[in-house]
Order: sequence, then C-alpha cells, then structure tokens
Amino acid sequence: MFRRSRRNAEDKKEKVHRPSRATRLFVVLRKLKKSEMAIAGLGIVSFMSMVALLAPIIAPYAPEWKGIARQAPSMEHFFGTDNLGRDMLTLIMHGARISIYVGVASVLIEVVIGLSVGMAAGYFGGIIDEILMRIADVIFTLPTLMMLLLAVSMFQVRGIHIIILVIGGLGWPFLARVVRSEYLSFREETYVEAAKSMGATSWRIMVRHILPNILSVVIVIATMDIPWAILYEATLTFLGFGDPASSSWGVLLQRGEEHLRTSWWIMTFPGVALLITSLGFNLLGDGLRDALDIKLRE
Repeated sequence: MFRRSRRNAEDKKEKVHRPSRATRLFVVLRKLKKSEMAIAGLGIVSFMSMVALLAPIIAPYAPEWKGIARQAPSMEHFFGTDNLGRDMLTLIMHGARISIYVGVASVLIEVVIGLSVGMAAGYFGGIIDEILMRIADVIFTLPTLMMLLLAVSMFQVRGIHIIILVIGGLGWPFLARVVRSEYLSFREETYVEAAKSMGATSWRIMVRHILPNILSVVIVIATMDIPWAILYEATLTFLGFGDPASSSWGVLLQRGEEHLRTSWWIMTFPGVALLITSLGFNLLGDGLRDALDIKLRE
C-alpha cells in the first residue's frame, strides 16, 4: 500500500515537471531571440514576403508602365529602367511574388512526397523500405540541375506550375531519408507499442503518435530548401527553360544579361534580391535548427 502511494506521488511529480507544448514553444522562441542570425533571417524573410504580398499597392509604377529605356538609377527610378523602359524596382517587387511562390509551392510538394515515402519506409520496413529507398537513392545520386533540365525540357509548355511540379517532384529524397530514420527510431518507443496493443491502426500511429515528434525536423528542412527551389527556378529560367511570360527574378536576370555591359542595373538588382532572399531563408533555417536542437541524420 505504501509503495503504491509512493509510486503514484512520483508519477504526479513527473507529470508536473514534464514540459508542456506551450513551455517547449516558449523555450524555442527564447532561443531564437538570442540568435542574431535567426532574427536577421526572420527579418529578411518577413520583409521580402510583405513586399511580395503588397507589391500591387506599394510598387511605384504599374508593371506595364514604360518610360525611357535603360535609364540609370536616379531619384525618379531608384533601380533604373529595363530595356523596354519599365521601372526595375516595380518589376523586382512583382517578381518577388512569383519567385517566393515557386519556392514555397515546390517545397510543399516536396514535403508531401518526402513525408509520405519516409513514413511508409520507416514504419513498415521490409520490402516496402527497400523499394522506396532504392528509388530515393537513384534520384538522390543524380545531378539535380541536369535532372531538372531534362524533366522540364520534356514538357512542350513551360509554365511556372510545370517548374514547380518538377522541382518539388525531384527534391524529396533527402527529406524522405531523414523522416525514415526518425520513424525507425520512434517506432520502437513504448508508447507506440502501447498504441498497437490498444488496437490503434498503423495510419493512426504514424500520423497521431509519431508525426508530431518529427515535425520540427520537417520544418527545418523545408525552410532550408525554399531558397534552393527559388535558385533552381532562376537557374532554369536564366538558361532558357523557364516561363518567359512570368515576371520572376530569373526572367529579369535573363533579360538583363545582354545589357550587362551597358546597363548593369538591369541584371544586378534582381540578382541582389535573389541573394538576399536566399540568405534570409538560410539564416532562418540555421536559427531554427539550433533553437530546436536538431541534428539531421539519414
């Protein structure tokens, strides 16, 4: 009787001192505040996202407005004008909408595929694990840019959504391998065995019991993959495999290449915007990784 009451008291004490989700979130936010790189990355990402959302309102000119072609940066046009006389600052603001959209949408597709493959391979194991991981290994070992060029060139219509599907469809293997390793670890935990003994389905165990424990890993990888998706779209467009009808930063870079010697600002400012945005997402991803104390393993 005394041992049972003592055990109950210890269980209650453990429950009291077990950190809640709100407490863990507070700890993460406190660590993020202490990281100067994370704050800088969050500031850059927030600023560029606001510019992209508010571009139709805050842009100094309409995208179709035309003035003097190839006018140098001045008080009237801070970033100058392009070869058609359009305001470069306006084009860069509207281009942010396309480039950031490509990055986020591509990574969402990557997360859906990578998470599904990693969950199935890590939880079920066996022949399912072998087949899925061999497919992931083949895609993972191939040169990414070459695969993107080959995949995009197969489509006759090179729309922006085709590029999103291709980037997301080829970018999932690393995430799948990380998720698989996490599921291999968590599926042996006591609470998973208890859920099985209570009749919980495999789907419920994977989604309800294990997935919340690895969401932080997924968020970090997704954050760090967004700039890569933006850079891949810009590279494809610069090489002539993008959507010429869009106004992404890659299109602006491609159009400014032939005027680089005489009108350096046409290509320079979109490149700077691309560089700053990529840097912001990378800094934010590194800050999240440190705050969440994540060590990525395959």
